[in-house]
Amino acid sequence: MRKDIVFESKGLLCRGWLYLPDDIDAGQKVPMIVMAHGFSAVKEQALPGFAERFVEAGFGVLLFDYRYFGSSDGEPRCQLFPLEMVEDYRNAITWVCQQPNVDADRIGVWGTSFSGGLAAYTGTFDKRVKAVVAQVPSLTNPEFRRSMDPARWDSVAAFLLKDRIERYRTGSIKYMKVVAPEGEPCVLPGADTYDAYMELKSEGPNWRNEVTLESLEKVREFDPVSLIHLMSPTALLVIAAEKDSLIPLDTVKASYKRAGSPKELIVHPIKHFDVYKDPWLTEVANEAIAWFDRYLGKRSSDSIN
Repeated sequence: MRKDIVFESKGLLCRGWLYLPDDIDAGQKVPMIVMAHGFSAVKEQALPGFAERFVEAGFGVLLFDYRYFGSSDGEPRCQLFPLEMVEDYRNAITWVCQQPNVDADRIGVWGTSFSGGLAAYTGTFDKRVKAVVAQVPSLTNPEFRRSMDPARWDSVAAFLLKDRIERYRTGSIKYMKVVAPEGEPCVLPGADTYDAYMELKSEGPNWRNEVTLESLEKVREFDPVSLIHLMSPTALLVIAAEKDSLIPLDTVKASYKRAGSPKELIVHPIKHFDVYKDPWLTEVANEAIAWFDRYLGKRSSDSIN
């Protein structure tokens, strides 16, 4: 049972889908999983496969597009500001908690890749969240990012500063491709990443292969790690890929170590994008279901009146 929904976030409309179990009774409330996609992606790309498995397990699901992406409102398009995306997560939680069949005391958030970091940040500061699943997550902060390649970090800073000055002077909005064939400039280089995004493109015809340059400033500054210990006692599950070329496993492990209990780290011998196709999609979805079942529980028969 899936229906189109809209909710307001900072004066704009986010659009998404609300899933509820088909056999839900009028007097029942279900625990709810709020979920959204990773870097520049839209809700149609692979995520319905996760949402459908979650709802089959008895959970409600709210799957949405961030402002400036997919079917949601916002100009300029493809403006990827992490803290604004966290705001969308939190406004999604507020909206869904007002729905009659939702148990507002049992809210989970799920994120994958870049949204794994967003979900962790949301769970750290929004105590309505009782369980977090961060899948192949971007659990990095500026310190970690710079340590991976200091020279490149500094050269990109100079490039973005030049854009900031021109943007201030002229108001111009410039874009960069998210992925591109080898040799072309893009945000996420690499043949595997390009191939994965191109494969997902067919599932999301409204996906655009670009983000604003200003977005790259905000992404560089985003830190879902330094205060992750404040998430406790919210339960954190991290599902990581051993062969991840986008987010090194050592970085994910270091971030996970900072988190408090309860927490669990599961590492699979896979690459970053393997989680979006079976057999791994079902495997990691089942791990998320077990985690949410443990910390959110099953539906309630309490009256909604």
